[in-house]
Amino acid sequence: MNLKNKKVLITGATGGIGNCIVKKFDELGAKIVASGTNENKLKNLKNKFSNIHSEKFKLDDHDKIENFINLVEQKLDGLDILINNAGITLDNLSIRLSEENWKKVIDINLTSTFLMCKSAVKKMLKQKNGKIVNITSIVGHTGNLGQANYAASKAGIIAFSKSLAIEYAKKNININCVSPGFIKTEMTDKINDDFKKILLSKIPSGTLGTGEDVSNCVAFLASDMANYINGETIHVNGGMYMA
Repeated sequence: MNLKNKKVLITGATGGIGNCIVKKFDELGAKIVASGTNENKLKNLKNKFSNIHSEKFKLDDHDKIENFINLVEQKLDGLDILINNAGITLDNLSIRLSEENWKKVIDINLTSTFLMCKSAVKKMLKQKNGKIVNITSIVGHTGNLGQANYAASKAGIIAFSKSLAIEYAKKNININCVSPGFIKTEMTDKINDDFKKILLSKIPSGTLGTGEDVSNCVAFLASDMANYINGETIHVNGGMYMA
């Protein structure tokens, strides 16, 4: 798998999965802009991967997204691959879920991803090729207690990715999704043992996934090895959900 000198933007780069995606693409020789909202974490990421560019950007600044994509294009001298990994959760049972928190999750997870794709596609149309990989979630397929807003946002990403794939397939632009299940992160490390046993009992493989499991699939979909794959979702969940 060769991504040498491919020009890549990775959002949500400072989280557990995002960090692994940056690591994988750096190992494969890509030129990377890694974005996030936490300056200290971005500095640490830059120290860890000295070849990358790091940029602080808030995805809910919708009016600034096109300018941000322009900035990325200038830094990399082009844009071949967009990885939309950023997202938030604001969980609550639906009867207690405020309209504000519903809108905030939809705005950042779904609307921002759409606007990032829209701006990136404009660049890719000019160069007559491109790859977009949107990170979704098993919850977008199954739903989850207390995550009506998050589930809706991730299901929405899957649906609009299919539509974009149809629109731009003849322009040599591929849009696909990777849908992680329960991945070992700092968050899952804090789950108590009893709940973890219940969770693992629902996963046929009996284990949590790793960030590397996700990043390997992302890299594959971003590579020329996946040129004939479009509008698809690859599930990385140990068999917990099978489409």
